[in-house]
Amino acid sequence: MTRSIDYGNLMHRAMRGLIQNVLEDVAANGLPGAHHFFITFDTTHPEVAIADWLKQRYPAEMTVVIQHWFENLVVTDEGFSITLNFGNQPEPLVIPFDAVRTFVDPSVEFGLRFETHDEEDEDEEDGDEEDGDDDPPPHDAEIVRLDRFRKQ
Repeated sequence: MTRSIDYGNLMHRAMRGLIQNVLEDVAANGLPGAHHFFITFDTTHPEVAIADWLKQRYPAEMTVVIQHWFENLVVTDEGFSITLNFGNQPEPLVIPFDAVRTFVDPSVEFGLRFETHDEEDEDEEDGDEEDGDDDPPPHDAEIVRLDRFRKQ
């Protein structure tokens, strides 16, 4: 049996740790300067907890913005919970780090994207897929393009 270093998994954990550290600092000290975050996450992840109306509106993924108004930001080793305002309606959200697909801070042009191996495989195959697997696919970390978040 050949032993090898799993750089993909190590990078995955390091990038999730970076997000955890940033959110812990924001929970303790607030957002510094112009920093703000766009966080896209998988709403189908079994540990995501959001209001039913949000789940219906965003059945696959959702992007939230942590900027002007938020409260109750609590960060753990597994993820974070936060209350955000949706049309003057405060809603609590629980988001595990494993559900995060992108994390972007456009104020400093920093971003991360976590892609699944299945998405890469689909690109290589010609769309022939049957997904009977109930387990979430593994993730790798990649840099996300910031162009879609830039103001025109």
